[in-house]
Amino acid sequence: MSDFNKQAGSLTEKAGISPPEITNVSAINQIKNKRRHKPSAEELISGILLGNRTALSRAITLVESTNPEHTEKAEEIIKSCLPHANKSIRIGITGVPGVGKSTFIEAFGTYLTQAGKKVAVLAVDPSSTISHGSILGDKTRMEELVKDENAFIRPSASGENLGGVARKTRETIILCEAAGFDTIIIETVGVGQSETAVHSMVDFFLLLKISGAGDELQGIKRGIMEMADAIVINKADGDNIKKANQAKLEFNRALHLFPPKKSNWQPKVTTCSAITKDGISDIWNTISDYFEMTKESGFFQEKRNEQNHFWMMETINEQLKSNFYNQPGIIAQMEQIKKAVQNDEISPFAAAQFLLNEYKKGF
Repeated sequence: MSDFNKQAGSLTEKAGISPPEITNVSAINQIKNKRRHKPSAEELISGILLGNRTALSRAITLVESTNPEHTEKAEEIIKSCLPHANKSIRIGITGVPGVGKSTFIEAFGTYLTQAGKKVAVLAVDPSSTISHGSILGDKTRMEELVKDENAFIRPSASGENLGGVARKTRETIILCEAAGFDTIIIETVGVGQSETAVHSMVDFFLLLKISGAGDELQGIKRGIMEMADAIVINKADGDNIKKANQAKLEFNRALHLFPPKKSNWQPKVTTCSAITKDGISDIWNTISDYFEMTKESGFFQEKRNEQNHFWMMETINEQLKSNFYNQPGIIAQMEQIKKAVQNDEISPFAAAQFLLNEYKKGF
């Protein structure tokens, strides 16, 4: 017998213990019936206003859906929830991958819920440019917060958005506020091509950094640093405390070189450890100071008004784009024009103008 045959016995799977049969047929049928039932817009609105998380989750799914059949229902829900919104503070949190955003948000969110706050975390996960899929694993990285009765975590795929914000995050904020959440945290996919979308829907913008990454004073980070209302050096624990404090000094020096903000707020730099919870309370104190100052000066409401205008224009742009690509005449000619451009038979600019002219004929 060969050595392989001698070892074959150790490689074969041994019979294990069979799992018990599921006998609770009633429970199975109950779950199936609940999934089969599609609640009306009125039922979802009522549930949201009562703080029902299931109703909130299902409404957000409708809002995020690209199915035209869901649009009217989603708009009805948003319209009814709008009078109950705008009563929260909105905090955007960004930082490079690996900076510890999810761990920080769990520590920060837990601190807030223990202080009596109701926290909604809208975590935006990056979508694959190849498969267009997204892991949506933020809940698994916030094990404690996800079990907190005063917290709600909703992961969403970023899709094709450059700013790291899901297409309907703005509307989702409205639904969460109507459900009674007074603190909305938006976690972005990280510092990428543009964070303007995040900045345009939050009241306070927090940039997470880590020390020793070699990017303390790089000019390439100037844009994102100018938008930040606070910079937090995370992972300031153990042997890294000294490096974190040094990074804090360097960022403080850099911020003084930037022009003053319209709000007259001077961005703060602080350190924290999401693991040991050190510095978490100081961050909340900084945010509270910001809100107190901007509300007294009127900047808070002024910024909210500007954001409403910005998102009206963004919605128009999005709808025009959607109408263009879904017009039958455009769909019929798109592939042919695309091949002509790829084969250098027509310039991209002439092709675009041709398609736009065809689109105008549809009116």
